[in-house]
Amino acid sequence: MKAALPEKGKTATTDATEENWNLRLYVAGQTPKSITAFANLKKICEEHLEGKYSIEVIDLLKNPQLAAGDQIIAIPTLVRKLPEPFKKIIGDLANTERVLVGLDIRSV
Repeated sequence: MKAALPEKGKTATTDATEENWNLRLYVAGQTPKSITAFANLKKICEEHLEGKYSIEVIDLLKNPQLAAGDQIIAIPTLVRKLPEPFKKIIGDLANTERVLVGLDIRSV
């Protein structure tokens, strides 16, 4: 089943309880890799951050100037804004273990 990316400005959110995870996914249009990255991220968040996350999808085809703020050089790129420290993961997020370790959800 293919997941569609939310429209610009729309976020996938849950009710924040304790620690809130603010995640930003940079993509370039509705490419298969972008859609896969969003679907993988949503699945990881639902399984490991239940009720404690928000995802903002930034389409750089529509807003290329937004790439500079988080120093985006490749897409798709996931940026963890909160909790600090700031983290980045590049790719379609298919390797769940790598994403969990990269976001500090799970230690090595």
